[in-house]
Amino acid sequence: MVSSIAIIDPRSGLAWMFDATPDFAKQYNIITKEHGARLAGIFLTHAHIGHYTGLMHLGREVMGAKNIAVYAMPRMKMFLEKNGPWKQLVSLKNIHITPIKDKKEILLARDLIVEPFLVPHRDEFSETVGYNIMGPNESLIYIPDIDKWDRWEHDIRFWVESNSYALLDGTFYYDGEVPNRNMSEIPHPFIIESMNYFEDLLDRNQKKIFFIHLNHTNPAIQKNSAASKNIIKNGFNTARKGMKFFF
Repeated sequence: MVSSIAIIDPRSGLAWMFDATPDFAKQYNIITKEHGARLAGIFLTHAHIGHYTGLMHLGREVMGAKNIAVYAMPRMKMFLEKNGPWKQLVSLKNIHITPIKDKKEILLARDLIVEPFLVPHRDEFSETVGYNIMGPNESLIYIPDIDKWDRWEHDIRFWVESNSYALLDGTFYYDGEVPNRNMSEIPHPFIIESMNYFEDLLDRNQKKIFFIHLNHTNPAIQKNSAASKNIIKNGFNTARKGMKFFF
């Protein structure tokens, strides 16, 4: 399935998804049927097809949802409101778009906070954000898409050290992975690059890192591949379906 994560608050029975992927229906069923939670909202990172097109399942032709909160940055909000078929979700009140701002915290519960932050990426239609998720005991940084770590104004290593878990862009394993494509046109930090970039972190901080958002061409998507084993050998992790992080 296309990468997505969710927060589930067992106290309230509410859940919030991060990104609405083309596999939204399956991921929604995991939240509602396997975990018995009710979807309270969806946080969007940006307007690339793997991250927002699952919103179509909320519309009249499928679920006919009622006022699901969709958290979006200003350009992302405008993109949904001005372009079909997404604007119909707004006009029919299948979704309610809640504006969010860079580095402005959103309080989901007394001790459950989400903070969006801008990251550099191919922003053709919207901004791109990552999220810092803070619970009562632990915290997590979620960056599924970024151009390169050194193009960001912040030092990602500090963010890794400051959080309990780091789910980071692992779209591609190496340069040349996608045949017949100039990969500089679809920039992401290759996992090989990232492991070198993070090599000076203490072991306990390297272990916090889980590469997520793996493309279908990425050899690390196979659990027993040489690439996957190399990630583990170097002290890092690959995010897998069904993983749970406790806050």
